[in-house]
Amino acid sequence: MTWSFQNDSPIYAQLVNGLTLRIVSGIYLAGEKLPSVRDLAAEAGVNPNTMQRALTELERIGLMFSQRTAGRFVTEDRTMIEQAKKGLAEEQVNRFLTAMTGLGYDITDIISLLKEKETKRAKEVQ
Repeated sequence: MTWSFQNDSPIYAQLVNGLTLRIVSGIYLAGEKLPSVRDLAAEAGVNPNTMQRALTELERIGLMFSQRTAGRFVTEDRTMIEQAKKGLAEEQVNRFLTAMTGLGYDITDIISLLKEKETKRAKEVQ
């Protein structure tokens, strides 16, 4: 998964979201040791201080923890990971609904379009 940044929000906030996505999608597993701050910063192409800020925020919300001499780890609390996953999903749904209502669709129209799309997709898979 590559990093790409937008100009509409701070880089550290985008790093928090990107790292959260990597945790909830299983790229970083529960209890797994993370690469060093410098390695993560180099991978993302950001300043190590910016990455440090993002990791500190993830610790604050409970998705990561530090062990003084061993580094940073993904939480082993699967409930916390599932809550983060649901939060990301709700953000995506809200963006989608905002965009669709901006196009003039109401919820009934949106549901109908989604059902049509799912039917087409199911036929393509077969």
